[in-house]
Amino acid sequence: MSAPDLRQALRNDGYAYSSATGTRELLGPDTFADWRGFAESWNDLGLDGFMADGGRYRKRRFAAFSAAPGQIVRKPHQPHYQSRDYNALNGGVQRWFEPVTDAIAAHPVLQAVIGAGLDVFHPITADPPARWHVEVHQFRIEARAGQAGQPTPEGAHRDGVDWVIVLLVDRINVLSGVTDIYAPGGKSLGSFTLTAPGDMVMLDDLRVLHGVTPIRPDDPAAPALRDVLVVTYRHET
Repeated sequence: MSAPDLRQALRNDGYAYSSATGTRELLGPDTFADWRGFAESWNDLGLDGFMADGGRYRKRRFAAFSAAPGQIVRKPHQPHYQSRDYNALNGGVQRWFEPVTDAIAAHPVLQAVIGAGLDVFHPITADPPARWHVEVHQFRIEARAGQAGQPTPEGAHRDGVDWVIVLLVDRINVLSGVTDIYAPGGKSLGSFTLTAPGDMVMLDDLRVLHGVTPIRPDDPAAPALRDVLVVTYRHET
């Protein structure tokens, strides 16, 4: 899917879905030469120890960048923070997660995703900043028989940023995990499932809420794994 098509969908609907094929076209085929190495890094994430519901179903790594078109610079490692206005479950505290590794921070896939977001979002931002504060999250949600995994335990929500990208990296033995998009008043705007590695959705976080239904294993004898890359953009302060 082209950047102009994504911009138009965001203008019209507040979100834009891209299939894996469309994402490859957007990012360029050479970007995916080491997709396997990129995806395998999700096997080395740390447990999210800040789950207020006591859940141990989420693993993650985190990094922050200062970005402008043509220039992406990693910031020193820092905590992730959301106010309780945006995350009633886990917000209100500084959450320190293990950092994204240097190899993944510099990986062509991640760099291309950040760059594509700048290309799509910057021209349709009413008052674009000179630089964007970009946060990168590697998430793994794991579910087992009798124990669902919750990609969005806070429910339908906004992230408190300007723009969001959610890229599916892998999906193994998973049932459900439906992405739902809502207007602020609760009206459903769309519903779909990211199923193929490379499936992606871009969100106007100022206009829409998003949530994902709990996952469970298709084969109850094995765990269900849902790996996603989430990249958020807000005005740098």
